[in-house]
Amino acid sequence: MFKINENYLKLPGSYLFSNIAKKVAAYTEANPDKSIIRLGIGDVTQPLAPAIIDALHSAVDEMAHAETFHGYAPDLGYEFLRSAMAKNDYEARGCEIYADEIFISDGAKGDSGNIQEIFDQDNKIAVCDPVYPVYVDTNVMAGRTGTYDPKSEIWSDVIYMPCTAENGFVPELPKEVPDLIYLCFPNNPTGSAITKDQLQVWVDYANKNGSVIIYDAAYEAYISEENVPHTIYECEGARTCAIELRSFSKNAGFTGVRLGATVIPKDLKCGDVMLHSLWARRHGTKYNGAPYIVQKAGEAVYSEAGKAQLKEQIAYYMRNAKTIYDGLKDAGYTVSGGVNSPYIWLKTPDNMTSWEFFDYLLAQAGVVGTPGSGFGPRGEGYFRLTAFGTYENTKAAVERIKNL
Repeated sequence: MFKINENYLKLPGSYLFSNIAKKVAAYTEANPDKSIIRLGIGDVTQPLAPAIIDALHSAVDEMAHAETFHGYAPDLGYEFLRSAMAKNDYEARGCEIYADEIFISDGAKGDSGNIQEIFDQDNKIAVCDPVYPVYVDTNVMAGRTGTYDPKSEIWSDVIYMPCTAENGFVPELPKEVPDLIYLCFPNNPTGSAITKDQLQVWVDYANKNGSVIIYDAAYEAYISEENVPHTIYECEGARTCAIELRSFSKNAGFTGVRLGATVIPKDLKCGDVMLHSLWARRHGTKYNGAPYIVQKAGEAVYSEAGKAQLKEQIAYYMRNAKTIYDGLKDAGYTVSGGVNSPYIWLKTPDNMTSWEFFDYLLAQAGVVGTPGSGFGPRGEGYFRLTAFGTYENTKAAVERIKNL
């Protein structure tokens, strides 16, 4: 008789955002006359920039003619996109990253979950707490996290790095040395950022201890402060210890188009084995590539018109972030984030739990956010709001919350 992967049975409950969707659906069914403003899931609302739309139309037209038709994409992705990324995301920032070290995919979420496949099951992982759930859940599926304690909400074989108000929501180096370190800055969910000097400490630590940093840079386009790095490869020595995940979802609105990339320098090795070679083998075996049409749209992100249009779009969302931050602060809430990130992290009022505040906000204000406890034990007592709504809805949501 067949057997299942019993590691899946260890996962507590369903995925965080699935739970939110069920609760909102139940509320909507019971209250069909109530309007809801969704500031929970980090999904964008602004349409694709004109330069990107033009590139999509042009690529579609190419697919209609035999001489310009494209089938399977190259394993790493099309050279035109990889070169554009290497030039604009890395070379322009003084970083030594080359086009053949960039692997194009359909998004950072899948890559952040799949990257652990190239590492041995006995590797110990370290994660921030609170943390984006995919980092932990995919390692649970792989059998790398040990046993789960429902009371503490902690996995026995995971190293948790507390991110609290006391340390500015930036983790400290763990006392127990991990093999794999997951870092995301600007951070989801707390909205915190890390300075270049702070990140250099992590790079030095990883190189000293033979650890690998899996660095999620999905929100780098929202950085506004000069001393905050846009890529881990701005740090000296990162080529020998870091894998970087890139996303087009938040910087260019590709949540419904799907495009991302993983960067693995050829200097990153385990003994004589390049991790680049392992990921190339995995990528070529299990993935058929992002569509040509989508990759041409990605190339347009780096055009002069695309850069200008997306700069305006980022500014639109960051105006939303400031609206939420200032409005909630004026209303007496304890808030952080929203400066280098589209996320606002707030402390729940009146000692409410995260889910109690979720239910309260939904029932009394018709506003949907994300309970902090869904991101880990130290997310309890906090709540995340996103700046990805429309400006009108964002203003309305803030007013509803202030009037509670």
